Amino acid sequence: MHKFLRAVGFSKINRDEIKDLVLQSVKKNDSRGYTMSLDDVMLAEFSRDVGENIGITAAGTFSEDDLFHTDYYFPYLKGTGITSTEDVSVERHAARDSYAGICDDVRLGMSLIFFVQNKIPYISAQVSGKLPIKGTTLTLAGLSIKGMILLPSGDGSGKRDVSEDTSRVERIRLMQKARGGDEDAIEELTMKDMDLFSEVSRRIAKEDLYSIVDTSLMPYGVECDQYNIIGEIVKVRRILNNISKEEVYVLTLFVNDLTFDVAINIMDLLGEPKPGRRFKGIVWLQGRINYPVDDDELVG
Repeated sequence: MHKFLRAVGFSKINRDEIKDLVLQSVKKNDSRGYTMSLDDVMLAEFSRDVGENIGITAAGTFSEDDLFHTDYYFPYLKGTGITSTEDVSVERHAARDSYAGICDDVRLGMSLIFFVQNKIPYISAQVSGKLPIKGTTLTLAGLSIKGMILLPSGDGSGKRDVSEDTSRVERIRLMQKARGGDEDAIEELTMKDMDLFSEVSRRIAKEDLYSIVDTSLMPYGVECDQYNIIGEIVKVRRILNNISKEEVYVLTLFVNDLTFDVAINIMDLLGEPKPGRRFKGIVWLQGRINYPVDDDELVG
């Protein structure tokens, strides 16, 4: 049973109900995709929405007699907007025919790893020899099964300071230069990090950690696509799961200069989410790679 099913509103589902849900996702799907693999096997994904932008995807293969065999399934949240315009690399998981995406966004200063929601276009491009495809964008989304609401940091207004935004833009500029090998930029970034460390060390003796750290994104546990995040809430929506009748919060978060949506069952969230407040929790990070319009034949 998938750990993050409850994030899309299935907190009380049993194994028999899951089997039926996956079967219905194949028979009464809202979207589907097909492609041949490098091994000449027909791969397919069937997705069924169970609420606004939330649902279940069944992935598997077709046999020679055109029967579909489900290899695995996963709950999903369709993210909104564009999270990153950086190029994304993709790697297959070892145990099954699912994929991890890696995005090196300069705003983070680290490689962000996520579960690829739409593997079919990637495999189609791989088979047809079109990789790498330039001009892709990335829409991230997260599922959480436990979280809490924090009050805003700073003056409590929930508004980001203009000077902080200016400093953030300057840091991104320096990181872009450092990535290109600019030694002056590397040295300046090192000095800024040392100053930041000194300031945090001084403040932590008298202040609470969450009044110093506005947002954060850190790998969690041994699975590469799970993160411990603190993010500022930009928008709040309540979504009804049409099957279980459970409600789900979909929070649009600003996290370390990235904006993406996170879904969490209302029963699993401590506190009342409002724009300006912050969300703290563990998320399973998913992502949809958006291909250029002229490659729309790849999209499944």
